[in-house]
Amino acid sequence: MKVKKIFAMTVSMALCIAMCAGCGSTGGSEGGNDTPATTKAPDAAAEGGSTEGGNTDGGSAPASGELIKVGIINNDPNESGYRTANDKDLKEAFSEANGFKADFSYSLKNDEQIAAAQKYIQDEVDYLLLSAADTAGWDTVLKDAQAAGVQVILFDRTIDADPSLYAASVVSDMAKEGQTAVDWLKGQNLGKYEVIHLQGVMGTAAQKGRSQALIDTAASEGWTIVEEQTAEWNAEKAQQIVQSAIDSNKSFNVIYAENDDMAKGAVAALDKANISHGVGKDVIVMGFDCNKWALEELKAGNWNYDGQCNPFQSSYIKDIITKLQNGETIAEKTIIMDEKGFDAATITQEDVDKYGI
Repeated sequence: MKVKKIFAMTVSMALCIAMCAGCGSTGGSEGGNDTPATTKAPDAAAEGGSTEGGNTDGGSAPASGELIKVGIINNDPNESGYRTANDKDLKEAFSEANGFKADFSYSLKNDEQIAAAQKYIQDEVDYLLLSAADTAGWDTVLKDAQAAGVQVILFDRTIDADPSLYAASVVSDMAKEGQTAVDWLKGQNLGKYEVIHLQGVMGTAAQKGRSQALIDTAASEGWTIVEEQTAEWNAEKAQQIVQSAIDSNKSFNVIYAENDDMAKGAVAALDKANISHGVGKDVIVMGFDCNKWALEELKAGNWNYDGQCNPFQSSYIKDIITKLQNGETIAEKTIIMDEKGFDAATITQEDVDKYGI
């Protein structure tokens, strides 16, 4: 009998006792932060699969035909092209046709995500899939889920929690994404580096990884960070920040934007001020996520670099759920998505078609 079912029976007994005695209590505590075993996910396109999602293959439903209940907590699908693709991929994979009853919750705020997670635990879902808005604050939720027999699988983003509190994670290596981008920038051998740094939502795994690589390299190489602000993944906010820097006559030759939408906003400000950008121009433009439209800007020479962040994680999550349903042990708890960076000087139309989201 599953732990969750035992928990449910215990709750029912407690309710009966409460009707007679009129009392009851629950509690929680904090956990540690160890490093789990990891494995790298193969590149879907290289393995003959699709990088455009569309998971409509058979699901993991029990032989009885009972649907597997899944609660999925994600960031706002309108946050970026990456998030829209990520949400679409999950919805196609965790459908009733594939053996799942999935409910979705969205928020960019940690407290709202935590409230949604607690509700899913109370609703006795079988699996809780989580892309956390912030890396901190999840220990109590994970312990509550574990006590209720709910298996937690992280996707897209890591959190600061003991790996024993979740079943597995399918994530991007955000620190590697940042380091790959910064290594490319260093390799441009500019006479000077004056960087406008447009950060994502502060505290997210993506922001932390992509920011730290630039901050560390700037300090060691003597680069100047002309402006460093969060534009919260938003094109309009990014445009305002860059426009303000231009109006203040700040000198810069690099835009390091932590997602494509912010890079797009930055370019809008450059265009308005008639500042050239892209290959062989005054300002290097860097983005992340590999939206198809962004890679087309890269191929046209209007941008210089775009770092890949793979949004198609559902097939790996489904494989994990199948193993758990079959009572198998998850040996490699962390699957890291295979990702790369693209240079305007070498990108091809095949790259655009294959990797653009």
